[in-house]
Amino acid sequence: MSHTIIRGMRSKAALAVCGLTAATVIPLTTTGTAQAAPYCGIQWGSTTKAKAAYTSDTVRGVRTGRHACYDRLVIDLSGYGKSTGYHVQYVSAVRGPSGKAVPLAGAARLQIDVHAKATTSAGVPTYKPADRQRVANVTGYSTFRQVAYVASFEGQTTFGLGVRARLPMRVFVLQDPGGQRLVIDVAHKW
Repeated sequence: MSHTIIRGMRSKAALAVCGLTAATVIPLTTTGTAQAAPYCGIQWGSTTKAKAAYTSDTVRGVRTGRHACYDRLVIDLSGYGKSTGYHVQYVSAVRGPSGKAVPLAGAARLQIDVHAKATTSAGVPTYKPADRQRVANVTGYSTFRQVAYVASFEGQTTFGLGVRARLPMRVFVLQDPGGQRLVIDVAHKW
């Protein structure tokens, strides 16, 4: 036998000992660093999103929507004041002004503080959901598990959003003829 054939037989024997076939491909070296492509082009991250401004506008409604790559929460504001501020972050527990934790479904929780009140200057509620623990039906959503209205206190309104896991999110404000909308999008996966 030639030297090449003997070497080939030894290689097949070594593969057989390892439980592999000659068709198995085993990369011996790699070059560069492999990085997964962003999901749906999303590169938002999961760190705190905040804008300091306060507004005289008031919270008037909450709605949700499902999209191909993310679930969306929209908080509607009345009026045409300057663009409202917010503070949205993942927390171990969503807490209201009393400091008491609000129970939320899901493995992760977002505390959403809107820098706008949910009452008129006379103290009349501008937003009063029928069920504070479930202000929107998110049954069947990929990421959202529960949306809760926590409180409105000293010009700030707090919501809790229970999500499937700590996932990338983005926050922005839209202005339109009907008022402002605070939008929170949470991706379905990384």
